[in-house]
Amino acid sequence: MTIAEIRKTAEQKMQKSIEAFKNDLAKVRTGRAHTGLLDHIQVDYYGTPMPINQTANVTLIDARTIGVQPWEKKMVPVVEKAIRESDLGLNPATQGDMIRVPMPALTEQRRKELVKVVKGESEDARVAVRNLRREANEQLKKLLKDRAVSEDEERRAQDDVQKLTDRFTGEIDKLVSAKEAEIMAV
Repeated sequence: MTIAEIRKTAEQKMQKSIEAFKNDLAKVRTGRAHTGLLDHIQVDYYGTPMPINQTANVTLIDARTIGVQPWEKKMVPVVEKAIRESDLGLNPATQGDMIRVPMPALTEQRRKELVKVVKGESEDARVAVRNLRREANEQLKKLLKDRAVSEDEERRAQDDVQKLTDRFTGEIDKLVSAKEAEIMAV
C-alpha cells in the first residue's frame, strides 16, 4: 500500500463517517415534520420486518403533519402500532385508510435534551474520524518500518492525514451548530 492509497482510503472512510452522522442528525426531530423521520421504523409485514416506506406512501400533509397511507388496507393498524411504539414519541391518528402523524410542539426542556443528543452523536462521529486517523498513521508507521518510505515522507503523510482529520471534524462542528440552531428555533 502506498502513501497515496492510505490517504485516499482514510479520506473515503472519513467521508462515510460524515454521511452516517448526517443520517443520524436527520433522525433527530425538530418542530417540523419531514418524511425521513419515519424511515427507520420497521413494520411487521406478514412476519417480515420492513421499513415503513416499503409498505406505505409517506407524504407531508402540512408543515407539522406526516401522512402515511399503507398500500394494503389491513396493514393500517399494523403501521399505526409501529409508529406509536417507535422511540419518536409520536401519536398517530387513523382516518379511514390514511394515518395522520402530527408533530407535537417541542418544549424548551425537550429542545435542550435534543441538543444534548446531537452533541453526543457529534462526539461519536469525531471519535470515528480520529480512529480512522489512528489507523492511517499505523499504516504509515508500518510502511516506514518496512523501509518502503523515508522518515520525511512518512512525516508529511501524517501531516496530510492530520489536515484531513481537522477538515472533517470542522465539518462535523458546522453540522452540529446548524442542527442546534434548527432545534432551538421556535
